[in-house]
Amino acid sequence: MYAGLDEKIPDSLADLHGPAEGVVPLPPYLAWSGMTEFDLAKPMIRMSMYRIVITAGRKSDYETYLNAEHLVNDWPELRRGLGPGYRRALEKKLSLRRETVA
Repeated sequence: MYAGLDEKIPDSLADLHGPAEGVVPLPPYLAWSGMTEFDLAKPMIRMSMYRIVITAGRKSDYETYLNAEHLVNDWPELRRGLGPGYRRALEKKLSLRRETVA
């Protein structure tokens, strides 16, 4: 597991208060090149933003930008774009399931 990863993941899905809709601009320290605004209505764009926040963000960024419902629903696809350390840490700490939720 990556050093400090467990500390930056919130303790519960209930701690994730990110927006569920709209266009979300990420601050420059997260999105420093390429796309900086993400339309949450577009699943691939949303998952791109989530990968950025998960890999480059701090605990406060997880809480601010990640929406629990989107994370749970997108997780079966989203997890494929993350390294194994991130996948294991998020699945363990937030009780995310690897399989598609029916």
